[in-house]
Amino acid sequence: MENGRNNSPLAGGDGVTILAIESSCDDTAAAVCRDGRILSNVIANQKVHEKFGGVVPELASRAHMQNIVPVVDTALKTAGCELSSIDAIAFTQAPGLIGSLLVGAQFAKSMALSLDKPLIAVHHMQAHVLANLIAGEKPSFPFLCLTVSGGHTQIVLCESPAKMKVIGETIDDAAGEAFDKSAKLLGLPYPGGPLVDKYAATGDPKRFQFPEPKIDGLNFSFSGLKTSILYFLKNAGTSNVFKEAFAASEETRQQFIDDNLADICASIQNRIISILLNKLKKAAKEYNINQICIAGGVSANTGLRKALKETGEKMGWQTFIPAFEYCTDNAAMIAITAYYKYLEKDFSNLDISPSPRAVWK
Repeated sequence: MENGRNNSPLAGGDGVTILAIESSCDDTAAAVCRDGRILSNVIANQKVHEKFGGVVPELASRAHMQNIVPVVDTALKTAGCELSSIDAIAFTQAPGLIGSLLVGAQFAKSMALSLDKPLIAVHHMQAHVLANLIAGEKPSFPFLCLTVSGGHTQIVLCESPAKMKVIGETIDDAAGEAFDKSAKLLGLPYPGGPLVDKYAATGDPKRFQFPEPKIDGLNFSFSGLKTSILYFLKNAGTSNVFKEAFAASEETRQQFIDDNLADICASIQNRIISILLNKLKKAAKEYNINQICIAGGVSANTGLRKALKETGEKMGWQTFIPAFEYCTDNAAMIAITAYYKYLEKDFSNLDISPSPRAVWK
């Protein structure tokens, strides 16, 4: 169990205190916030998926059921809160793995019912955006947020905590999936995205050239890039095209990867980042906004964080990046979103159901 934050509880006061639960994928998380300040942010990671090379939904659901009680208990104790002092219960309603979502939703609904407290349903992607409002210097509205994760890639126009609009999104695969699939093709263990970032730090990002898709507007596409990387590796670097020129032997391919791993990772990462930032620059110009944020699991990528800062300096942007602990899935972002929903009295009925694919526009 990993305690992301261990602040001293606030003394006294009649502020709004919210208990939030996040269980959309394979991390069980709980957080407590008071008046928008995070008092605890506890995460239990699931190691069981590593040997399978990806998240196994059924195993994730079982692990959530084992972890949720101790995680919530730890979050309350770390925050110095009793259940009686909680003003509302929040949970991730969508999107995610349906079995995982059900565990968190049913737990939150049961608590809200037994304590007679308001229930607040939170959209996972809205929460990623509002992670930029948790701590440190915060953007002013309106701002643009590039939200990048394993399942989503979006540019969001944020006019207030409650008023957001997706102005660009992937038409096929997400950037995080491109990282993870590339890592798998390179033979890196799960989760592979962070390893691509690690090896890229010592590589030459200009060594190998991968294509940038020509997609109109502010939308993204990463499926063609993944195909290009597949054939590049299959041909041991002799061809970077979408057709199979020839297939090198397994021994030749592996030797090529071993000899050039850092440069390959750096070149792949460089192209993914350029695709993301080129669209973000276009959006900033189109909407005349210089308050720019990133969010989501891929926003923990050190290459992307560095590139955003450098681009911001060139473009005259004010850039904002959440702390690492608030980039990957966590309950603090659910809590901060729920706090703003609480202020708007945006509560949910107990008959609300989680959804694996709820659209947020």
